Formats: sequence, C-alpha cells, structure tokens
Amino acid sequence: MNHHVNAIAGRLSLRPPQRRSLEILDRITEIVPPRKDADAAAALEVIKAEFPTVTDFERDFPSMCFALATGVGKTRLMGAFITYLHLAHGINNFFVLAPNLTIYNKLIADFTPNTPKYVFKGIAEFATDTPEIITGDNYESRGALLNDLLRIKINIFNISKINSEVRGGKSPRIKRLSEYIGESYFDYLAGLPDLVLLMDESHRYRASAGVRAINELKPVLGLELTATPFVESNKGTVPFKNVILDYPLGRAMEDGFVKEPAVVTRK
Repeated sequence: MNHHVNAIAGRLSLRPPQRRSLEILDRITEIVPPRKDADAAAALEVIKAEFPTVTDFERDFPSMCFALATGVGKTRLMGAFITYLHLAHGINNFFVLAPNLTIYNKLIADFTPNTPKYVFKGIAEFATDTPEIITGDNYESRGALLNDLLRIKINIFNISKINSEVRGGKSPRIKRLSEYIGESYFDYLAGLPDLVLLMDESHRYRASAGVRAINELKPVLGLELTATPFVESNKGTVPFKNVILDYPLGRAMEDGFVKEPAVVTRK
C-alpha cells in the first residue's frame, strides 16, 4: 500500500470507513492510473474484476461512488482524497460540486485555512503551500492565477446555480469567453491533463442538465460521495451502478460513529 495512505489517515485522524475509502482510491489509481486519454470501457473491466459492485461508471470517464452514512465525515474524506491524489500522483486540479447554496458555502468554509473544520489541518505540505480555492463566484477574476502550474487548485461550484443557468438549453456562464484567459473557464478546465471531479451528495443532481454539462469537462477521475446511492424516478428507486464502498447508517450506528436517531413518540 502507498505510504501516503498511512500518513494521511494518521494526520487527518480518519475513521475506519474513511480510511477504507482512501485505501480503495489508492488501489483504483494503481490498477487504473488517472489519465486524460484513458479508455473508460477498459478501465471498467479492470475495476469490475476487483470491485464487482461497480458495473457501470454511468459517465464517459472512470467514476466511482463512496456511499457513507451522514455523520461519518464525507467532507473530511474529500480532503483526504485531494491530499492523496496530490501527494501520491501529483494531481493539482480539482473540481468540487455542491448540491445547493448552503453546502456550497459550507464547503468553501471547510476548505479555507484557520476555520473550525478545515479539512487539511495537519497536512504539513498544505501549511506551506495552501491550496488555492476558486469558487463559482470568483473564478472570472482568478485568471491571473491559472498560470501558476505548481499550485494546487480546488474549484468549488454550486450545481443548482449551473442548473438554473442551463434552463431552456442555454449555455452555463462558465462556458462563456473570459477576457482574462482568452477562452472560457470551462474550456480551460476541460483542457487540463489532471482534473479530478468530486461530487458531494450526488444523488440530488445526478440526472440534472447541469451535471450533463459538467461531464463534458472529461476529468481523469470522478469521485461521488453520498449517503443515498440511488435516485428516485417514475419507475421507482434506481440504485447507482458505480458504488465501490457502501457504509450504511446501520453499520455507522453499530460502530458508534452516528448516534441513534431520536424516535418521535406520541404520549
């Protein structure tokens, strides 16, 4: 196993299901190295052979879902994923999707140094070279930073805002030409050789028009995190086909990571 897994798990005090998720990511990147020109069909066969619950990426690029119960620590795990991919594989560019404005603001706070739940607390490499946080609100003015190739960049966007922009078949604002970089920010991201997409609470927006637009970024890897690895459709519940780790609420309660939900009773 990659020595980074042990170091990151220790420094971020990962819980066993978080650590197991990181071990799985380590294994995935060993058998299917994250590359821009990867053959998704071939990658699926390799991953399916070792992780049979993954029957379809449901994307045009390798994408796996880590289904962890609410309260286990999905944001901390995102921080661990980013740290690992940067330290072990030299990946510098990340795109984090939030399902709504509330979680978007929370993610920006949790990825900002010196905040109570800072996800990289204890990672020495990020103390000296802090990741650049680019958001759906400031990306147009951050053009000057794009040429700084060595700096790790974490883009955080709100999918509900992108969904509202693409209503009626319109193009999202991120696809419009930017005077700072001479191309759209979307085209800039799509041209990166090492973009990784992280989707928080992906069950809420999996089938949305905004996500279809984001899929065109063609990242080297997609990582979905949700406590609910299925979507509701007219035909009923449709489970995700790319769940690589499932840690449901029952197990989280047994293991003591989540308190038993209070049952409301009538007197």
